[in-house]
Amino acid sequence: MIELLWLIPLLPLLGFAINGLLGPRWLSTRAIGGVACAAVLIAFLVSLGAVFGLGHLDATAEAGRPGMAVDLEAHRATLTLWPWLLLGKNAAGVDLRVDWAYALDPLSAIMLLVVTGVGSLIHIYAIGYMAHEPKPDFARFFAYLNLFMAMMLTLVLGATLPVVFVGWEGVGLCSYLLIGFYYDRMFDEETRMSCADAGRKAFITNRVGDLGFMLGMLLLLSATGTLDIQGILAKVGGLPVGVCTAAALLLFIGACGKSAQIPLFVWLPDAMAGPTPVSALIHAATMVTAGVYVICRMAPLYLHAPTAMLVVAIVGGATALFAASIGLCQNDIKKVLAYSTVSQLGTMMLGAGVGAFGAGVFHLMTHAFFKALLFLGAGSVIHALSGEQDIRKMGGLGRHIPWTYATFTVAWLAICGIFPFAGFFSKDDILWGAWQRSLLLWAMGAGGAFLTAFYMTRLYIMVFWGKERFGHEARHHLHESPRLMIVPLAVLAVLSFVGGWVGIPSSISPGVPNFLERFLAPVFEAHGAGVVLQPAEHSPGLEVGLMVVSMLIALFGIFLAWVFYDRRPEIPVRLAESASGLYRVLLHKFYVDELYGKVVLAPYYALCRASAWFDRYVVDGAVNAAGYLTLGTSYASVGFDSYVVDGLVNLAGYTVRGVSWIFRKLQTGIVQSYATAMVFGIFVLVSVYLLALRH
Repeated sequence: MIELLWLIPLLPLLGFAINGLLGPRWLSTRAIGGVACAAVLIAFLVSLGAVFGLGHLDATAEAGRPGMAVDLEAHRATLTLWPWLLLGKNAAGVDLRVDWAYALDPLSAIMLLVVTGVGSLIHIYAIGYMAHEPKPDFARFFAYLNLFMAMMLTLVLGATLPVVFVGWEGVGLCSYLLIGFYYDRMFDEETRMSCADAGRKAFITNRVGDLGFMLGMLLLLSATGTLDIQGILAKVGGLPVGVCTAAALLLFIGACGKSAQIPLFVWLPDAMAGPTPVSALIHAATMVTAGVYVICRMAPLYLHAPTAMLVVAIVGGATALFAASIGLCQNDIKKVLAYSTVSQLGTMMLGAGVGAFGAGVFHLMTHAFFKALLFLGAGSVIHALSGEQDIRKMGGLGRHIPWTYATFTVAWLAICGIFPFAGFFSKDDILWGAWQRSLLLWAMGAGGAFLTAFYMTRLYIMVFWGKERFGHEARHHLHESPRLMIVPLAVLAVLSFVGGWVGIPSSISPGVPNFLERFLAPVFEAHGAGVVLQPAEHSPGLEVGLMVVSMLIALFGIFLAWVFYDRRPEIPVRLAESASGLYRVLLHKFYVDELYGKVVLAPYYALCRASAWFDRYVVDGAVNAAGYLTLGTSYASVGFDSYVVDGLVNLAGYTVRGVSWIFRKLQTGIVQSYATAMVFGIFVLVSVYLLALRH
């Protein structure tokens, strides 16, 4: 079914068109939800068929299909649909063109299954969660959700950087539409941020990163003469290290925007303004994974740019620690999970930065399972409490919503990295890679893991354990979520438990191959990358020892949170009072938004005001002055024309008219009058003549 790759992004796109055009007026809510879910579920089934076909590639059979190219060594099939951009010829006389082409290899196969599989469950859950929305909003929501899926699938399947960039920009647009879905509602009363403001914040922050992606893409085009991803990676070995480093760092700037790394992470916590299924889709299966995916896709480029890899590792480790520390003091259930996402993405970037690209992809996959479960579980809690999101107003919910409680427990243990849940294997795979490169990088990853275990246990206890802190009205309406929401939770719970077993390291299962590592090997061994990725020595005993250490670190974080928030809840209160400065800093997220407001937004607003003043008083003033001058000149011209030119003309007319009046009086037509006038004239002439002679 590899020849049907084109159908995978097309199906959600059709769902978007049907619900967007027909849903608000012509379809029932059941039909709208059915179209949206069917589009993604069928895309998932086609993806399964394509991945199965990838495992049974036959170069001879595939070569006969139009537009199909197969690389058995790299385990990759490329389907070219049509020529898209014809860019002329380069300096060497070679045609520059970009095809609209999709490529399937083990890396894109994993992403396909994660995006369509987890996305399908989120779509099903959303039918129950959004059931009370008006039909036009219901149709608009599912249209946006399908478009989001189509753009992410385009990004994942793109065989050229411009096709990837179309999906890259598409998910940015969809995030704006979905985060600002409740555009007429207030999101944060304290900062007066509306949901529309949150959507704009995400959109603009990502545009900063997208500029880096575009510049990196153009630099690679200039250096290699192609925008085909495999063509670029085949040539990076011959490029100067400086060019590879510059291109890698520019692409990483783009990844920092999409995957919410320092300093472009500020949009992701405010993405909670959208409905909870949107939060799950963005944080688990789509947008935020795009940056990690691109870094891993361009692995050979980064391996030829060690400085860029170090930057990726440091930024990833710092983000993991920074975001986890903020999560310690947040009280909104969705914001706690948002900062956990930022921290987990930092861990993935740390893995990519130390060369453990397979481990980064592994954690991306397991994170999709347990983070989708966490967000959907949080949505079930919010649904049960009629919209309440403050964990300080919860407590004791485990007795009232048992299915949500049980599935959330699985996700909590998975994100804490407890054996044998999925997060344990992928997190330790990254920590093992970090240990082989630097003790400091390992410590950053381990510190993030400890903080994650602590604040996630804090959230878990405050929501599900202890005494009930919600009011009588909330207790009266308290209820478990409908089956349509529970079934996706149960499926994700199973995946969060067993999902890590595909990557069990050989150090704890001698003789059993690491399936995921073997599956991804053709991707990361291509273009000579595999040689760099393999460590010089592999000590199974040391790896197992580090697993035990990381497990103990996570258990200590869980134990500490249990003591603080279950056994001795007065301790965190005393700590907050004794270290009030540090507590305020963490509560207000290190004042990063305020810092951006002072350093970036205030000068920008000042520039806007100065530009407005310059436009109003200088540009408009000059234009208005020219207008007034023209108006004054026109008045003067009118006056001169009216009183001088027309005056002289009128004077001549009046003179002629006056003279004609005189002559008209003389021309009476009476002969006697004429004779009298002649005699009088002769008399006058004679008199004048005689007087002249006398003198």
